[in-house]
Amino acid sequence: MSAVYETITLDIATHVATLTLNRPDSRNALSLRMCHELVSALSALAADERARVVVIRGAGPVFCAGADLKERKTMSDQDMTARRVAGFAAYAAIERLSQPAIAMVHGAAFGSGCEIAAACDFILAAEGTQFCYPEVGWGTIGATQRLPRAVGPRMAKELLYTGRRFDAHEAREIGLVNHVYAAAGLPARVGDMAARIAQATPLTVRLTKRSVDQGLATTREGAMAVELLAIEENLRGTDWKGALAGFGSAGAADAG
Repeated sequence: MSAVYETITLDIATHVATLTLNRPDSRNALSLRMCHELVSALSALAADERARVVVIRGAGPVFCAGADLKERKTMSDQDMTARRVAGFAAYAAIERLSQPAIAMVHGAAFGSGCEIAAACDFILAAEGTQFCYPEVGWGTIGATQRLPRAVGPRMAKELLYTGRRFDAHEAREIGLVNHVYAAAGLPARVGDMAARIAQATPLTVRLTKRSVDQGLATTREGAMAVELLAIEENLRGTDWKGALAGFGSAGAADAG
């Protein structure tokens, strides 16, 4: 990638893009500039054929400790609204990626950090990671949409109203996190998953992601129409016969 960023770094190797939140001295707090740079970088990644999978991680001891509260101290009501809209745009840019996105979370994910992670397709977390939604305790509102969709409305309300911290194992139990690994082994585990996804046919992976995401936003009948359109596009755009032949007669029994 040719763009130069101040708050993030971006690297692509072997079809895996790694986007790093890079404000370790501020615990990777989400600033207005980081919001804008995330939108810019993710928009470019969405159109980059070299990137088949995107990994989002944090530099330093934590993933993201939340919003940059120091930045907010001098903001007016209008400034605050604009800042929140910028945050929404950053989260949406992650969700709009046509490629799968993996959040590699360690240390802490609070507030905006939780939103960044939840906007990814799945979350892999290190042992000892702490999660927290502190917005209500700060007298503000946030995380009211992604969290209920991940963990259900009752658990979401508990976490939002109380602002209590919970660890990676509880996050996995309630459905926010996919897997929890020892901190030292987390990068390798994420790398293995990313590499496995990157080996699949890119169009098929993108169409599968689109089918799941769009299907959840419509009726069952509408979701089936979304999948059928994806199947037709996949048939036109991939060597599906060659892929089936590669499985051999023993492995093709349940192809669907």
